[in-house]
Amino acid sequence: MNRPATSPELTCPSTAPAAAEGQTPHRLTTPLTILFAAATGVIVMNLFAAQPLTGPIQRSLGVPASLTGAIAMLPQLGYALGLVLLVPLTDLVENRRLIVRTLVACAALLAIAMLAQQGSVFLAALFLAGASSSVIQMLVPMAASMASEARRGRAVGNVMSGLMLGILLSRPLASVIAGSIGWRAFYGVAAAADALLALGLSTRLPRHAPHVSTTYGALLRSLWTLLKGERVLQRRALSAALVMGAFSAFWTAIGLRLAHGPFDFNFYDIAWFALAGAAGVVATPLAGWAGDKKLGRAALAMAHVSMLAALVASGIVGAGWLGFDPAAHRELAVGLLVVGAATLDAGVVTDQTLGRRAINLLNPAARGRLNGLFVGIFFVGGAAGASAAGAAWAAAGWSGVCVVGLIFAGAAFLLGLMPGAHD
Repeated sequence: MNRPATSPELTCPSTAPAAAEGQTPHRLTTPLTILFAAATGVIVMNLFAAQPLTGPIQRSLGVPASLTGAIAMLPQLGYALGLVLLVPLTDLVENRRLIVRTLVACAALLAIAMLAQQGSVFLAALFLAGASSSVIQMLVPMAASMASEARRGRAVGNVMSGLMLGILLSRPLASVIAGSIGWRAFYGVAAAADALLALGLSTRLPRHAPHVSTTYGALLRSLWTLLKGERVLQRRALSAALVMGAFSAFWTAIGLRLAHGPFDFNFYDIAWFALAGAAGVVATPLAGWAGDKKLGRAALAMAHVSMLAALVASGIVGAGWLGFDPAAHRELAVGLLVVGAATLDAGVVTDQTLGRRAINLLNPAARGRLNGLFVGIFFVGGAAGASAAGAAWAAAGWSGVCVVGLIFAGAAFLLGLMPGAHD
């Protein structure tokens, strides 16, 4: 990968020489890869599971109707804050201790959310749990640092498989648990899972102390320097933001579409649909392999084209484009929507896996900050897609949602065609 040499001030003000690539003596074994993937998949559920639970929580805690949307928004808002304030610490302090303590704090905050009797306490706990869930972006660069450069794409892809699977399964899993034993039980299960993960990670993760000498304030200021100076980060993060916008637009409104005729899905039917759509996550390790084999450009183009095709197909069978009648072909329409969902997800994870591989080959001393910036930017894209989908659904139904998705995916495709897009 060709790129301008990283200047000393770009790494971080007042740094010691960057540690060698192999500064972590441990290598990423298969059991450790599974642990990393499982951990990211479990933790990321904290960010998305609240979306189908907003109604029961609002009624139970007496949250004002005007704040109902905050139940789903605050975990992701907190996560964005954690990316800025917590994740950069991986370039400053010993990683294992930071990861374990942050995850213990997350478990405690989820337990507070489970026991909360007041809406204000619940919302505050949810916000802070979202911030501490940014531990995900401490785990991903650590896994990347333990893999050799020749296998880094596959390593990141395998860990991302767990992350994307967690995102896709969070809504149906939360729906099933809450529908069976109540919304509080979900947060109890999530708190216990995070606590067990903290215990497991404390015994299995190697120590990883960054060789950087600076202050926390200087570390935060260096975020802008990194974003301004790293062209690869700019392009890859923008591409990831655009595909995440298409992903969020689709998944924000698909439940609404399936609840209407001719599908008339109930709570559990929608959960099963989300589960089937998660099949697209199988593309993640394949994308990592393609990056390692220098096939990233072709894989990225294929990912973007497949997303466009999936959204067109979803418009045909869900909104009746080209004269298709979903009422007359209900089973076919459902099947094609599932295939479209899986194909869309595969395109998204391919783009993001290749993007993560690219930024993890940049500056080892700034790996935590680079990952934090990358994820923060694509979460902005996801929020934009979700917001646009809500407005499009109100104005034009499922047809409008598919158009929004096509705009985001089309922009990502055009970005990939630009000169230097794969530097």
